[in-house]
Amino acid sequence: MTTLIAHEDITGLVLAGGPGNRRGGVDRGLQNHQGIPLALHALLRLQPQVGAAMISANRNLSAYESMGVPVWPDSVEGYIGPLAGLLTGLEHAETGWLVTVPCDAPSFPLDLVERLAKAAVEQDADIAVAAARENGQLLARPTFCLLRVELIESLVAYMHAGGREFDQWTARHRPVLVPFDGISVS
Repeated sequence: MTTLIAHEDITGLVLAGGPGNRRGGVDRGLQNHQGIPLALHALLRLQPQVGAAMISANRNLSAYESMGVPVWPDSVEGYIGPLAGLLTGLEHAETGWLVTVPCDAPSFPLDLVERLAKAAVEQDADIAVAAARENGQLLARPTFCLLRVELIESLVAYMHAGGREFDQWTARHRPVLVPFDGISVS
């Protein structure tokens, strides 16, 4: 019998720390979608799936703090990408697992965390990454991932050596891709 990961042992992290370069510097997490900021949509969808939640953001901190969960700026400087937010989440998680979602994907599956956790347990993986089929290929969506918090030292070493690519870092561990239909990052 497979032991599942209890949702209380998973901390959820909404990644909202990017500089918004693709959108002219706009803080994507604060852009309204159906009258609510995108990051709040993601947070409200994530909270029932995890024990605790937090947000990774690097500007407009008071706006994110008004969403009612802890908000942490990146612990490394320079907007170096989602790995910086991931590292910050690992530093502040008080559970054995951390799951991340991007702030600008408000309709991710309601069973995202359950399916990632199930795959991690079944495959004895350190990291479970959501993936979507595009042109017949299964492509990772690394900002949707569940990973063991104990991987923090590995991530620190990788980033300290100049590493910035999620796939290269995850390949050092036991990753599993978890297929989802229609999961995308805008």
